[in-house]
Amino acid sequence: MSPITRRLILAGAGVGAAAVGAALAWRKLNPPAASPVAQAFWARRFPGLDGTDLDVARWRGKPLLVNFWATWCPPCVKELPEINQFYNEAKAKGWQVLGLAIDQAEPVQAFLKKTQLDFAIALGGPEGLSLVRELGNPAGGLPFSVVFDETGEISWRRLGVSRLEDLRALLSS
Repeated sequence: MSPITRRLILAGAGVGAAAVGAALAWRKLNPPAASPVAQAFWARRFPGLDGTDLDVARWRGKPLLVNFWATWCPPCVKELPEINQFYNEAKAKGWQVLGLAIDQAEPVQAFLKKTQLDFAIALGGPEGLSLVRELGNPAGGLPFSVVFDETGEISWRRLGVSRLEDLRALLSS
């Protein structure tokens, strides 16, 4: 093989590698548009317990488990410690957890004085049940959990109690 041919092959390989790198960078900086349901979720803000609004868009790009719960819902209260344990195990891997209480601020604050949760809690309010339905739970039952993947799309749903072993399985999927 002549030196010129070798240089042309190496230059072609370099140009090809640069094109692949540019395409990957473009995709990372310009992810595909999310479904309308997911887009509507990422545009939402929820009242925080401290009076400020919590903007969920800050978590986009990382896996996010959203759990809809209420203080008056015994299965919800039962699963929260396991969700908290999952959060503490998974946060080093980039996972975030948001608890949306379908409740008033006072009962939630009283509950959190008795049960420490390390993940973010906000108030879903009356619209929370509408959101539950939009996200794939037509009956509006609680507890209800949904996972948004790194692309911002829904990748998992669970109506009923989420057990720690089921949540841990999400880490390997």
